[in-house]
Amino acid sequence: MMDFGTLRKQARAIDKTSFRKIKVAVLGNYATQFLSKSIEYSGVKASYNFDLYNADYNQIESEILDPTSGLYAFEPDYTIISLSSFKLLDKYYSRSGEARQSFAEDYSTYFRNLIGTLLSQSSTKIIVNNIEILNDQVYGSLFAKVKQSFTFQSYLLNASLLEMSNTTDNLYLFDLNGLIQYHGAKNIRDWQQHINADMPYSLDFLAIISEYVTAFISAFAGTFKKCIIVDLDDTLWGGIIGDDGVEGIRVGTLGIGRAFSDFQRWLKELKERGIILAVCSKNEEKTAKEPFLSHPEMVLKLEDIAVFVANWENKADNIRSIQEILNIGFDSMVFLDDNPAEREIVRQNIPQITVPELPNDPALYLDFLINLRLFETASLSSGDKDRTAQYQQEAERQKLRFSITNMDEYLKSLGIEMTIESFQTLDIPRIAQLSQRSNQFNLRTVRYSESDIRKIIADQSYYTISLKLRDKFGDYGLVSLITLRTTDSNNLFIENWIMSCRVLKRGVENAVLDHIKGIALKNGYKLIIGEYIPSSKNVLVKDHYKNLGFTQSEDVWHLQTGAQD
Repeated sequence: MMDFGTLRKQARAIDKTSFRKIKVAVLGNYATQFLSKSIEYSGVKASYNFDLYNADYNQIESEILDPTSGLYAFEPDYTIISLSSFKLLDKYYSRSGEARQSFAEDYSTYFRNLIGTLLSQSSTKIIVNNIEILNDQVYGSLFAKVKQSFTFQSYLLNASLLEMSNTTDNLYLFDLNGLIQYHGAKNIRDWQQHINADMPYSLDFLAIISEYVTAFISAFAGTFKKCIIVDLDDTLWGGIIGDDGVEGIRVGTLGIGRAFSDFQRWLKELKERGIILAVCSKNEEKTAKEPFLSHPEMVLKLEDIAVFVANWENKADNIRSIQEILNIGFDSMVFLDDNPAEREIVRQNIPQITVPELPNDPALYLDFLINLRLFETASLSSGDKDRTAQYQQEAERQKLRFSITNMDEYLKSLGIEMTIESFQTLDIPRIAQLSQRSNQFNLRTVRYSESDIRKIIADQSYYTISLKLRDKFGDYGLVSLITLRTTDSNNLFIENWIMSCRVLKRGVENAVLDHIKGIALKNGYKLIIGEYIPSSKNVLVKDHYKNLGFTQSEDVWHLQTGAQD
């Protein structure tokens, strides 16, 4: 468990000057200065330079309701609103009798209005915690039968916050109450600090909160894991399949087998959410696949695995092969293996990949991995469940690619079909997700939320393009987004051009450029302007505009359209 002192020491040893700067405001109904410092330190550990604005003590309302406040002058990318149940308990106690029965409803209405005010005056993303469930024992175990009890009202308030987050763009709920339940209320408090300094949580627990908040912000900023590569023997099941056979491996509902089944169930849920599952095992392929095909208690099946590699080669080399098929960065991959020697070989040969130090006891695997917070996400789309099939299809394309030596012949054999259209309402979740997840083919590293996209669609100064692709192996889905904006000089500026790396070298870039030219000619724009803003991950597209025939002028690229006056 991370403690404040260790977090501070680790952060101070890192030079953050070259890190990406992100502006984060912290508002709370208690003393939040140490929470702000913890968030700053966690940001450094995650390679971000958080520029922090910490509001004065218990000034949530004044910061939000005053349009001239420091909050609005700061223009934060993210606003953390931290609510202490103890402060809400004070408000609750200030009421009497039946008035307490409407506490949650009244506070929810009040808070919804605050959030509405902030979002109407700022483009910030808001992260607010649900509240800690406190039981003051005034009504003992009858709290659920007494509507005016604070515990009853707390559950109502959390339900309201949940609904509010679900229906409000750019408002996100952090499960503080769940985190407190995991660590135990007795372990998160320093009562002297609480009484003397109005700090409801200990410094060490603030460090834990900050790690979770930072993971969430990192996901919005495009840093998150996309793929789990898993070993098999004594990792996905107990025992050695080559020695014990299908009937001898441990998986199911009995004994330690349950730990492996629970682990598989979690992996399957991640797969359904869009995380790619791959297998990398030292085994004969036919033997390694047997449990997936014939063991009745295996949760995972072969169709859940995007890429299956089982041989006797070096695992680091096999992981490189998996990466070539998936075409994602090593830094977005996680490798799970029970063998410390194999873990170390992969770490030394592929330092960018995350290799957790799994516990020796398989019963601890799941709890350990859940609390690493590796799979935070900022968006979901209906197409996530199809991602495994798409990568299985990509593996088939790669097999065909290696069997054909001529690239033009290969592309022709795929039978590619493209659909190019403006943004459609039904595609908004996928467009937002592609914006947030894509790092390599991302010319300016601009991220869009669903709310941003809806505003762009409604803005007459924008033109939008989405591209969907399919071939004889299957449907890629929506793989590229482009936003074009009219400039003051009546040129057409490419504000965003993002594409999934799965479709690189398929001729997509040229087809998109032809469509952009068509928009420019139809609307009389003589010049198309593109910009490349370097990041640590998008060097792949450094020469994108050059390769498409643009001419560089200072920091931007120009292309004449031939439009007539």
